[in-house]
Amino acid sequence: MNPMFSLYKNEIMKTLELTHIGRDSWDRPVYECDGKLYCDVDPRKHLPANICTKVNNEFDGEPDCPIDPGVEVAFIPSRDTW
Repeated sequence: MNPMFSLYKNEIMKTLELTHIGRDSWDRPVYECDGKLYCDVDPRKHLPANICTKVNNEFDGEPDCPIDPGVEVAFIPSRDTW
């Protein structure tokens, strides 16, 4: 992992490694990192990823907070798109 400087928190951050674990009931790709669930709220291939946490960390939970735009994301094995 490469360290990354967060524009908002003025601290060194690591790459967020998101492992694909499936699709939720709205067909959004769901990813996991260190026990926390994330989803791509607009996974169209021609758009950049729009990653948010999941409410209550539930697989079918609604998207919650977007990640810091300064965070680098790595998709494992790759980004799931429509």
